[in-house]
Amino acid sequence: MNCIVIDDDKLSRRVVEEFINKTDFLNHIDSFSNALDAISLFKSGNEVHLIFLDIEMPEMTGIEFLKTLKNPPQIIIISSKEQYAIEAFEYDVTDYLLKPIAYSRFFKAADKAYSQYLKGPAETGKKNEIFIKKNSSLIKLKYEDILWVEALENYVIVNTYDDKFTIHFTMKSIEKKLPASRFSRVHRSYIVNTSSINLIEDNSIIIPVEGGTKSIPIGKSYKDKLMDDLNLMIK
Repeated sequence: MNCIVIDDDKLSRRVVEEFINKTDFLNHIDSFSNALDAISLFKSGNEVHLIFLDIEMPEMTGIEFLKTLKNPPQIIIISSKEQYAIEAFEYDVTDYLLKPIAYSRFFKAADKAYSQYLKGPAETGKKNEIFIKKNSSLIKLKYEDILWVEALENYVIVNTYDDKFTIHFTMKSIEKKLPASRFSRVHRSYIVNTSSINLIEDNSIIIPVEGGTKSIPIGKSYKDKLMDDLNLMIK
């Protein structure tokens, strides 16, 4: 696998480069101290299969760099902070490593990337899932398991069939993360999975839950779009 390293910390770059050189199935082709210089590599047509990417860098962060890639290769984040993990996994990164890195942990992440690489692009595309942080863990949720999202002051509650997750996110931010083909904003305080809708009565959505149903109000300004979304499902 052709791989590059993007990290503004010189010592960190050297450590990752040494780990790459110790790993038979990895081929180190270049390293960069900033993301802007790395962009030029992609424009030149070089084939890159894996990027070891730092988050906090001057001029352009690792997350901002990911946003510039139309068809990104596999990404392994290497960061000194865990706070970016949830956002990073929204970009379907292969793994997230915390500095300082042990070679055993590096190899585990690299081997995971190599396994996906051998499966080919059909197996490594965007997944039908997101990651939610609960305490110190990242929990994978399939879109189909999310029933609705509800606003709670500066937080949102993600409701599934058998659990709920309270995360520090705005409704606007979570709406951008969820695919519009599956989820619809129906009220300033609610986003629903349209496939979970069982019934619409007047201006309320009825969703079946364990032991009964959940009634969710439909805001006047959201009703027309909801109807359009539902029509798209039944055409």
